[in-house]
Amino acid sequence: MMGSTVRIEQVDVANKDQVRRFVEIPYRLYADDPNWVPPIKGDIATMLNPKKHPFYEHSDADFFIAVRDGRDVGRIAAIENKRFNDYHGTKEADFYLFDCEDDSEAAEALFNRVFEWAAGRGLDAVVGPKGLSPFDPYGILERGYEYRQTMTMLAYNHPYYIRLAEENGFAKEVDFISHLIDPSSFVVPERIFRVAERAAKRSGLRVHRFSSRLDIIRWAPKIARTYNKAFIENWEYYPLTDAEIDFVVKQIIPVAKPDLLKIIVDADEEPVGFVFTFPDVSEALQKMHGKLMSRGTISLLRQLHRSRAVVANGIGILPEYQRRGGNALLYAELAETFERAKFEQYELTQVAETAVQMRRELVSIGGIPHKNHRVFRRTL
Repeated sequence: MMGSTVRIEQVDVANKDQVRRFVEIPYRLYADDPNWVPPIKGDIATMLNPKKHPFYEHSDADFFIAVRDGRDVGRIAAIENKRFNDYHGTKEADFYLFDCEDDSEAAEALFNRVFEWAAGRGLDAVVGPKGLSPFDPYGILERGYEYRQTMTMLAYNHPYYIRLAEENGFAKEVDFISHLIDPSSFVVPERIFRVAERAAKRSGLRVHRFSSRLDIIRWAPKIARTYNKAFIENWEYYPLTDAEIDFVVKQIIPVAKPDLLKIIVDADEEPVGFVFTFPDVSEALQKMHGKLMSRGTISLLRQLHRSRAVVANGIGILPEYQRRGGNALLYAELAETFERAKFEQYELTQVAETAVQMRRELVSIGGIPHKNHRVFRRTL
């Protein structure tokens, strides 16, 4: 590895061949890993396209490839989320889409390029992995390599990535913990149902169950307003724009089953909370090999309806309802979904370690922490 020089190339995002090279790197790195789930190549290419991704309406990103002896050995994205920094009063850059061979020199060159990029913009820290929206996966997988990647909702990487980050001066910022629930250990105490029933009567809350994908689209603007109020205390939060909301909805629709998405509404039919669960279609995504139009697409459609495993990637309620029985209503809905469909596995993804109460509640209903994703920080 040390006999040749690593060169860092910035991707010209208008050059299709350079974008393709950037997108393809992890497909080679994980070609023989049975637990890696390939993202749709077009989705990653969109992240590099300022004309298609709404992030670029308010912020900036550049992309880099590490090349050794004419071969692409790593990649990284450098991001300045101006909307996040404005909201939190910070001057941070983020790194994302970091993939690299077990090559300390290449990793150092990639990270140094991000540090230079950030310093040149007057930023004082680099945090990551952290994507272009709060719905992109966070962190480097630190524990849980024996489990298959949860679709593309969670990041997956080789174990040596942690070492590469630490070698370059990164230290832990926050951990995101995912919990696995087995039906045999899933227990929602009876008192939760009683509290949920009282909350529904006293606060006029009820559960809206979606009847179709069109129904989801109709409710999207209201749900977005709730998101922009419900997660204001979260580490990763910043208010989404209307364009970002539309973009997320379009991403969700293809893997959504309407009966698994639920919102809690008040007496005025305004959303105050939500429980978003999705069929785990990771096996079908592996068969698609990153191509949307492929034989694997048939498997995707089939698995949407037959999957015995589901993933919760979005549970929240407005702060003012959390102590009025709203949380109980959320967990009662989880129980109803789990029982009705007879799922064999339920995964609740990426709860920040700072959400102490929610993590405690998940463990109390049978959640077993099984994956940990670590976000890192380096001060410049």
